[in-house]
Order: sequence, then C-alpha cells, then structure tokens
Amino acid sequence: MITLFRYNWIVRDEWFELCKQIPNKELLHKRVGGTGSILYTFFHIIDVEYSWIRGIQGKPDIQVQFEEYESLQQVKQLSDSWRNETHEFLNSWTSEFEKEVVTVPWTDEHYTKGEILRHVIAHEIHHMGQLSIWIREFGLQPVSANVIGRGLFKNNVPQTH
Repeated sequence: MITLFRYNWIVRDEWFELCKQIPNKELLHKRVGGTGSILYTFFHIIDVEYSWIRGIQGKPDIQVQFEEYESLQQVKQLSDSWRNETHEFLNSWTSEFEKEVVTVPWTDEHYTKGEILRHVIAHEIHHMGQLSIWIREFGLQPVSANVIGRGLFKNNVPQTH
C-alpha cells in the first residue's frame, strides 16, 4: 500500500512543480467544480491525508486554516512536513492493522484501517482529475496519472524506500 502513497506523493510534487508557472492569484481563483480553487484543492488533499493517518493512529487531529497557507510554497512545505510522519507510519504497517476497526473524532462511523488507507489513496487520485481539467484552462498539459515508469517497481517488486 505504501507504493500507492509514494505514487500520490510523486504526482503531487509534479503538480506543485507544474503550478509554479501559474500566478498565485490564479491558484486562489474560485473555479467551477471541485473544492473551489487549485491551491485549496492541494491543501484539502494534504489535510485529509494527514487527518486520517493521525486518526487511525489514535492521535488528535491538527486543525489548520487554509488562510495560513495561501501560497504554493507554503502548501508544499505543509505537504513535505506532514509526509514524514505519514511515511513513518506506513513503514510500520503490518497485515494485522488491515482489519483493525477504528473510529475518528469527526464521525461516529467505524472503519478498518485498511479501508481508510484505501480511501486516502483514492481521494487524492480523485482530486487530481479535477486539477487536470483546470490546468488545461491555462493551456498546460496535466501531470501524467501513469503509475508505470515512475520507478515505483523494480523487477515487479514495490520499492518501499
């Protein structure tokens, strides 16, 4: 599963790099569909990932406000800083966690840790589709969604480091 998180992080970093070409005013501009703006979409993806990862570890959610991260550089720094903790958790993942049931503070529902991790992976991929539509409005080619060719597998074995 860590391979798909690594995939999302590689793609996210490629999106950050691509979006350096777009003025901050345009990154903040409210758009039709999705979560509202390009920059807020990145913030939302990062916040959701970190919240769920902390939640399944039994750690408190960290409340952050988008207004404190209104530049691409600030959102990328937030992504980088939270990624380390997520990566450490994923490296400690064992098959016993897969069916372990947890609840998180923002819902009364019960989910398995494996179900939550898959949700987090799919959530980011979903939002990348919206970014692909918006980025074409600038005449730019979206980041490739291909999993193949990103160095995630060597001899068909997922690379975990």
